[in-house]
Amino acid sequence: MYQPKRIVHVEKAGGHTLKPKGMFRATYDALTSPENASAIKGIAAFAVGTAFLASSWGEFLLPPQ
Repeated sequence: MYQPKRIVHVEKAGGHTLKPKGMFRATYDALTSPENASAIKGIAAFAVGTAFLASSWGEFLLPPQ
């Protein structure tokens, strides 16, 4: 027989319920999470490569004329 899912409320030891995190804190926690590290490194490498190629330093990769 199907039973509905139960809603569980998490409480701290002091009996206070956890307040939801702010947008900036939640974003920071997601960016610094170890499970997201490879995705963040990939995005950072792409951004650095794009910035390099868009700058005047990217002209060093062109063959001499």
